[in-house]
Amino acid sequence: MTPTIGIIMGSESDLPVMQAAADILIKFGIAYELTIVSAHRTPDRMRTYATEAKGKGIKVIIAGAGGAAHLPGMVAAYTTLPVIGVPVRSSNSIDGWDSILSILQMPNGVPVATVALNAAKNAGILAAQILATADEALAQQLVAYKTQLEDDVMTMVERVEKK
Repeated sequence: MTPTIGIIMGSESDLPVMQAAADILIKFGIAYELTIVSAHRTPDRMRTYATEAKGKGIKVIIAGAGGAAHLPGMVAAYTTLPVIGVPVRSSNSIDGWDSILSILQMPNGVPVATVALNAAKNAGILAAQILATADEALAQQLVAYKTQLEDDVMTMVERVEKK
């Protein structure tokens, strides 16, 4: 299958966080590609990835980065595809706040959807929801997923109320 979601990150150290996006896409049967693209260390690779993604069939890019976290915003500057930024708490991070603010505070005209710190799973779900606007079968999978979340909570309610 041709990948429809691109998952990129600034460094291999981001993989433990970003793997959650890949895992949820696998659950929904969505083809993806996953690679490292550093905004600061490989700017030409970043520009090429962003400008060629749509032509390869990518419909949404999930970009995770720690520290100054310029990857999501810089990729968004080079493409019209939706970009979902995942702030990553990293070794050079100020408890993750620098990553959050660098992705969240994009200037007008260059939007990046932003999920919570280390919330790559939510980025994967959001990417699936974007694709589901044109895919009824995927939309139904998402309905079932959310129904399961509700069922899980109701099981917890019963367990807690029995105590």
